[in-house]
Amino acid sequence: MSQQLINHSQDLKRLRDEGYEIEVRGGHLLVHHIPYVRSDKTIQYGILVSTLTLKNGATTATPDNHVIYFIGDNPCNDDGTIITAIQHDNSAKNFGGIAINRSFSNKPQQGYPNYYEKVKRYADIISAPAKYLDSTVTEKTFKVIPDNANETVFQYIDTNSSRANIDLINSKFNGQKIAIIGLGGTGAYVLDLIAKTPVSEIHIFDGDDFDQHNAFRSPGAASIDDLNKNQRKAEYLSGIYANMHKHIIPHSYYVLKDNIQELDQMSFVFICVDKNSVRNMIVKYLIRIGIPCIDVGLGVETVDDKLRGATRVTTVTKAKNDHFSTRVFAEDSENNDYVTNIQIAELNSLNACFAVIKWKKLSGFYVDQESEHNSIFTIGTSKIINDDAT
Repeated sequence: MSQQLINHSQDLKRLRDEGYEIEVRGGHLLVHHIPYVRSDKTIQYGILVSTLTLKNGATTATPDNHVIYFIGDNPCNDDGTIITAIQHDNSAKNFGGIAINRSFSNKPQQGYPNYYEKVKRYADIISAPAKYLDSTVTEKTFKVIPDNANETVFQYIDTNSSRANIDLINSKFNGQKIAIIGLGGTGAYVLDLIAKTPVSEIHIFDGDDFDQHNAFRSPGAASIDDLNKNQRKAEYLSGIYANMHKHIIPHSYYVLKDNIQELDQMSFVFICVDKNSVRNMIVKYLIRIGIPCIDVGLGVETVDDKLRGATRVTTVTKAKNDHFSTRVFAEDSENNDYVTNIQIAELNSLNACFAVIKWKKLSGFYVDQESEHNSIFTIGTSKIINDDAT
C-alpha cells in the first residue's frame, strides 16, 4: 500500500522523483539521508519524520500541522552553534516503533499546502550549513527503493513509469502470463524488454546451453566465468533478469508436442525459433486454443562482401490467423529467407523491439492505426512493409 500511496500522491511522488529517500511507515512519512552539521562541525545524516494526513486512505491531504520530527542530533550552523530558528521540542518520543529525538517548528504564513513543500523547507534549512562546508553532500541520492512489501512484480519500485506519469497505462500489462519460446538471440532481447513490464509471469523455454557464440547476439555482457559454467540458456537468463522481475520461470527444454499443453495458461506467446516445423506446430496449437502470439524471423545473407536481409514479425490473433501459412513455410527449407544462421545483435534486438511494440499495441499500451499482422523491415532500404491488416 505504501508505494501505491506514493504513486497516487503528487507531493510524495515529486519527492521521490527528485531523489529524496522517502518511506511510508504506518501513518508517518520518513525522509532519510538529510545532511546536517553537529556541534563539533562534523557532517552527519538524520531522518525527517512527519505525520501523514490522508484522503480515504488513498492519497495525501493537506498536512494537519507544520511541526516535523527528527531522528538525529540538533542540527547546527557551520560554526557549530544550534539552529535556533527551528527549535521546538528536544524530548524523545516513540511513534509505533519510530524513535524520534526531537521536533522542529517553522511555519509559513499560510501553512504548508502539501508534504513536498513541508519536507523541502525543513530539508533546506537543516542541510544548508552542511552543504556550505561540503558542496558534495546532498539529500537527493536517488537511492534504489526495494519492494520490501511485495507490492509489485519487481524487486524494486518502477520509478520510471511514475516519473513519466504512465502508471495507469502501464497497468494494462498486469496479470498477463507471457511465454517466450527460444532464447538464442531475438528471444533473449524479447525477455530483456518484457522483464521491464509488470506482467504477472514470464515463462522462458529453451533446451540449449548458453554458449560463447550466444554471448555475441544476446543482451548484456557474459563473463568468461558465466560461459565456463556451461549453463542452460533458460537458467542463465532467468538468473540475470530475476534481479529485476520476481516471476521469471525457466523451462530448460524445448516445446514439443508432448509438453505443448504447458502453454495453455499463457496470455501471450512469443515464438523465437529457427525451425519452421516447430513454429508451425506451436502456432497451429495456439490458434486452436485461442491464445494470441507473435512469430519472429530474421534472414541475412552475404552479397558482395556486404550483408542484406530482413526481419519479420508475424502476429496471430483470434481476429486474424489465416495468413500465417502464407508467411512461413510449412516445413524447413533451404529457400526460407528467415532460417539463415547469420545473427547480429542489432538485428536481433531490432526484431525483438518490433515484436514487443506490436504486443504492447495489442495490449492497449500504444496506438495501433494499421492493425497489421505481418511486418517486414528490409535492411538495404530501411523500409517497413505492413500487411495482413484486420
